[in-house]
Amino acid sequence: YAPVISAEKAYHEQLSVVEITNACFEPDNQMVKCDPRPGKYMACCMLYRGDVVPTDVNDAIAAIKTKRAIQFVDWCPTEFKVGVNYQPPTVVTEGDLAKVQNPVCMLSNTTAIAEAWGRLDHKFDLLYAKKAFVHWYVGEGMEEGEFSEAREDLAALEKDYEEVGVDSAKGDGLQEDEQ
Repeated sequence: YAPVISAEKAYHEQLSVVEITNACFEPDNQMVKCDPRPGKYMACCMLYRGDVVPTDVNDAIAAIKTKRAIQFVDWCPTEFKVGVNYQPPTVVTEGDLAKVQNPVCMLSNTTAIAEAWGRLDHKFDLLYAKKAFVHWYVGEGMEEGEFSEAREDLAALEKDYEEVGVDSAKGDGLQEDEQ
């Protein structure tokens, strides 16, 4: 999401569509703690609100594609999906985020998320080794075997994302060799 700025700072800054679009790809603006820069994107949807002109959006996305700052897997033909809603967003009164005229929300799927899945796997293992909180779930009707199954599913998900990233990197190398 961008821009993530306080109410005090918002009055002093007027960010362009290019700036907020680029900001979405920065680690500080992610809603999950991971660095998306080394990953490959499988999907990317940019949702703009407020005072935004479609030509500015197209220019911002074209600039990202030209810079090759982000990379997509080779089997993603569309790369970007874009939505523009001209109604400015509402904000929570007395909230941390400022009311801005043109924010953007990015929904994306990137191989970099494997980093977050790995941390989740590790935390699950630490808690489950001590059977922490298991009694609460078993008391609500969950069977203890479901924990092992859930852990296996999460490990498979992490592995799938890692494989997509590796396969895409191999594909890039092949394309360079062929040229």
